[in-house]
Amino acid sequence: MKRPTGIKPKGAAPRSGRPRAATQESQRPQKQGARSQQPRRSSRLRAWGRHHRAMAIDSLHRLIRYPLGNLLTMLAIAIALVLPAALWLTLDSARLLDAELDDSATLTVYLDTGVASGEAKRIEQAVSADTDVQSTRFVSAEQGMADFQQSLGVEDALSGLEDNPLPSSIVVRPGSVDPDLMQALAERLESLAGVDEVRVDLAWVERLRHLAALGTRVALALGVLFGLGVLLVVGNTIRLSVESRRREIEVVMLIGATHAFVRRPFLYSGAWYGVGGGVLALGLLTLGNHWLSMPVAALAASYGASFSLPQLDVTGSTMLLSCSTLLGWLGAWLAVSRHLASIRPR
Repeated sequence: MKRPTGIKPKGAAPRSGRPRAATQESQRPQKQGARSQQPRRSSRLRAWGRHHRAMAIDSLHRLIRYPLGNLLTMLAIAIALVLPAALWLTLDSARLLDAELDDSATLTVYLDTGVASGEAKRIEQAVSADTDVQSTRFVSAEQGMADFQQSLGVEDALSGLEDNPLPSSIVVRPGSVDPDLMQALAERLESLAGVDEVRVDLAWVERLRHLAALGTRVALALGVLFGLGVLLVVGNTIRLSVESRRREIEVVMLIGATHAFVRRPFLYSGAWYGVGGGVLALGLLTLGNHWLSMPVAALAASYGASFSLPQLDVTGSTMLLSCSTLLGWLGAWLAVSRHLASIRPR
């Protein structure tokens, strides 16, 4: 019996030649396997920043909770910072004085006693023509005698002399106060005709510079020693804080906290100690400056000079605060890293 044309038998394949199961399967949405969703970099950075901010605020609150003990720690840090900073300010004042002495460093060219005034002017022009000479000042024999009498306070005692024993001189201000250059300049000027002697007196300038160099090394050595003292103070304080929170650290390490996560609040505590010590050091330096300014000004006025103690400017204050904060952070890092290595969660 023939089947009617145009009627497909039940279960017959479609005209395309593909199986019905394959067609239905291709029409269904394909299932994808589970994929791990990695957090974006921006999300991790925001979480990292939020944790830093929370730890900074929490560590500050912990310091405020015990003000007296933490204030004593900051005061110890401030005292350790004040001593090298005060010595450095003293060296700054010595450098200012050294600059003033450089301006007053001169050579004195003594002429022969028989040199006439016209010849003396010619010699002064020859001295001024030297490239290492900045300026000159001619002092006649009469003016030299008057200055000499005035400095000794015996204006009439030497008036009875028949002849003036002092020669004319030329005060030379060199372009450089380097001892070798000044010595070479003195030898050139002494070779001029009509010049009897060239006097160079830089021994006191050299002594002051040697003292300034010694003071700089002493200040650096004290800065290093007191910096180590700050590290020890902060490290001991943070060590006690780590021991008091040992159980808490073991718990957070059991649930997978890294050493960086555990170390972070203690680092901020050390930084706050450094900031507080730096602020107290600035206050102590300001009080000491006001306390000593009047006696120092009175002492300088008694010698006919004006002098004021140098103060830390904005740059110096910023450097002091930065160094104190860095020392506090470094001391905390050393203390926490050493103790975290010995903590084993149980």
